[in-house]
Amino acid sequence: MIVAGVDEAGRGPLAGPVVAAAVILDRGEAARLLSMGLKDSKKLSASSREAIFKEMQRMGVTWRAQAASPGRIDRDNILQATLWAMNRSVTMLPREPGLVVVDGSAPIPGLGVPQRALPGADGMVPAVAAASVVAKVLRDRVMCSMDSLFPCYGFRRHKGYASREHVEALRREGPSRIHRTSFQVRGWT
Repeated sequence: MIVAGVDEAGRGPLAGPVVAAAVILDRGEAARLLSMGLKDSKKLSASSREAIFKEMQRMGVTWRAQAASPGRIDRDNILQATLWAMNRSVTMLPREPGLVVVDGSAPIPGLGVPQRALPGADGMVPAVAAASVVAKVLRDRVMCSMDSLFPCYGFRRHKGYASREHVEALRREGPSRIHRTSFQVRGWT
């Protein structure tokens, strides 16, 4: 049975998209990535995530990703925007999985594929860990590119999370067009 792992990156930041990814790994791909230290992206350094992502590309691992914009997040709410991006990631896969394992407690609505929502799946299922790496690498790259467009916020350093530097920049500069206006920070608005 083909199993797709699904995860996201960027639900908590004040700025930028949320990115979801779906990954299908065969046994050999999973073994190779695990030997490189594949695990939940939050437990890997940026350089380790990049090395694993590069190896996934070299091996031709099947994956797809979708970003939900700050505008969609503000309009639909972060959970709905995340589930939309997850759905798109799975439906864009070139092969239909027989099972989708989602990191989290909410199944993906309207998917039409058997699925299992499993909190902590990114630490238990290699395909979900790989999806967490894809989503995190792609989102971090977006935020680094946003740093060159909006240098006053320091996105390259904090990736849009509510660091002291970021909150101070928001108070000083106000929100940019990539900030999530539905997310509130005391003293910002």
